[in-house]
Amino acid sequence: MDRIITFGEIMLRLKSPGHERFFQSPSLEAAFGGGEANVAVSLSMLGKQGVFVTALPDNPLGRAAARTLQGYNTDVSHIRYEQGRMGLYFLEAGSDQRPSNVIYDREGSSISRVRPGDFNWVEICSGAKWFHITGITPALTENAAAAALEAVRKASAAGCTVSIDLNYRKKLWNYRASPVSVMTELVRHADVLIANEEDIQNSLGIAAEHGTAGAGRIDSAVYEELTEKVLNSWPNLSLTAVTLRESLSADRNNWSAVLRSKTGFYVSRKYEITDIVDRIGAGDAFAAALIFSCLEYPGEEERMLDFAVAASCLKHSIPGDFNLVTREEVEALCKGSGSGRVQR
Repeated sequence: MDRIITFGEIMLRLKSPGHERFFQSPSLEAAFGGGEANVAVSLSMLGKQGVFVTALPDNPLGRAAARTLQGYNTDVSHIRYEQGRMGLYFLEAGSDQRPSNVIYDREGSSISRVRPGDFNWVEICSGAKWFHITGITPALTENAAAAALEAVRKASAAGCTVSIDLNYRKKLWNYRASPVSVMTELVRHADVLIANEEDIQNSLGIAAEHGTAGAGRIDSAVYEELTEKVLNSWPNLSLTAVTLRESLSADRNNWSAVLRSKTGFYVSRKYEITDIVDRIGAGDAFAAALIFSCLEYPGEEERMLDFAVAASCLKHSIPGDFNLVTREEVEALCKGSGSGRVQR
């Protein structure tokens, strides 16, 4: 079974019930989630061995997070239990024209305190096929950024394919380094790059000359130009993929993606998602499914892209951060089984 390493933060997610405003009723729904952890769980659900590496507080919250991941057959044997705290994020789910709202409370979390040398990456990556990280981890602190850079360097040296999801989070970049200076150095050690509509501009400082990414209506020609510029700037990359979300309201989105490889530019099928249950984690679901399909269908770019988009489309129907779908369910949607009829 292919082992895929992910490195980042898992947080306690506290969500207002249903579509309520914060503290409209005196309760919050508790779960766990976070970019790289979401990827590890998705890969485990799809049939790979997801391995999640992080630092957690040595208290009941940290242990509960690890047990939750273990429940989805994710390997947590390389988690360090340290001083610090569990990061939190609060979610208020939007509806119709009212957008969702996320509030972070993660300063001083255990993962934000890690430094280079804290993890034995030679041991962790031994026998692994892939290493994945997002732009969230290096956004936390200067030390976390240095630890992230060490991780991608060591993973690449160990023979892992390295993927980076840029995942630009404006609310997190609060220390002195700029996102562009940090992320461009990380990308130098990557093989696969994943982004959403505006990540490439905000994290790499690259913009399309003809049209604007993320300007509402999706124009695939803009992303054809943008992804070509990325591959020309970083010849170490074998492919880059960009998810495209047309947000018509909080409950109704169009969802698709594009992929640029050495062989060409590919545009996926577009899904109209009319009753979104939970969109948090959809990008992570895409990343996980793209990693899975790169390993399962090498050289079949259209199939790889369609699988990743279908998997992340299904995530919109599942509450919580984790994409709890199987390979068979994703393949069924790829083949056109999207009516939602009861399976008997």
